[in-house]
Amino acid sequence: LLANKDPAAKKYAEWTGKACRADGLRYELRTLDDPLDVEKALTNANDDPSVHGIIVYYPIFGQVESFSGSSRDDYLRDTVSYKCDVEGLCHTYRSNLYRNVRYLDYPYNSKKCLLPCTALSVVKILEACPGCYDRTKVQGRQTEGKVVTVINRSEVVGRPLAAMLANDGADVYSVDIDSIFLFKNGKLQKVEDETVESCVRKSNIVVTGVPTKSYRLPTEWIQKNTTVVNVASYKNVDQEELLKVEGVTYVPMVGKVTVAMLERNLMRLYENFHHPDRRLKALGQEEEQRRARKKLDAGGEEESEQKAKSWFSRTSALQLYNAVIGTAILAVLLSKK
Repeated sequence: LLANKDPAAKKYAEWTGKACRADGLRYELRTLDDPLDVEKALTNANDDPSVHGIIVYYPIFGQVESFSGSSRDDYLRDTVSYKCDVEGLCHTYRSNLYRNVRYLDYPYNSKKCLLPCTALSVVKILEACPGCYDRTKVQGRQTEGKVVTVINRSEVVGRPLAAMLANDGADVYSVDIDSIFLFKNGKLQKVEDETVESCVRKSNIVVTGVPTKSYRLPTEWIQKNTTVVNVASYKNVDQEELLKVEGVTYVPMVGKVTVAMLERNLMRLYENFHHPDRRLKALGQEEEQRRARKKLDAGGEEESEQKAKSWFSRTSALQLYNAVIGTAILAVLLSKK
């Protein structure tokens, strides 16, 4: 769904369509002239059984507030069904990411959660860069000992990326216009005694995602053997000067890898929810649950009937005798009155 004039969003949509068609995946770009029509179009797509994945090209409303209190774009992200959320940005996947929950169906662990496409693309790029990930360590500790600075704490890229790298063991400084936060060991804390420069200077990995043409990261802050990844549609660093730094690894763009992660997420959605075998299994589980509830309800009714009858079955001869005598005495007293 495309409802904005952002050239970066349009370019991403073109890349997505080209890649999907090349790989034999159905791709349909639905353009909307009025942003107010997006919610209805989104709801229709959620309910369409032929749609296995939905991507909304943001920004649409930016930070304009919605009736629910959050921004309208945030509201739209949470409107996407988790069964179709190919971007991995709805509440279900976001909350699981920030709690480091990696499966949807604990304790069976057969359905992996989805991760945001762009943030996931950065992680996959870093896994391929020398010295960033230590694959000999167990999952959750492969970036242990690394310091990362992510410049821009957007809800689409910066914040989820910081959480993902922290979940893998790194100390991550998340920098935005007016604050610096440290993501570490599943916790978030505001940092008062650091600057952007001090964070960058101590970092093994620097990720830039500032969506303005004028921003430039000072290359003198970059230490040797640092990996720098540019996520923004604009170049946030002077490439020529940066490559003069000894041992630096520079990745100028992530768009094509992001599209690959989009396809990866789509396949995961299909396997989790839309594959015919999975649908049949889900229907079978629903029927089994319905029968179990019916049996439970029937068992409850039977138990109530048994309880109603149990007084007589459990009453001893003496109890019955006492009851009869008591009733007779009460009848005599009432008749004398």
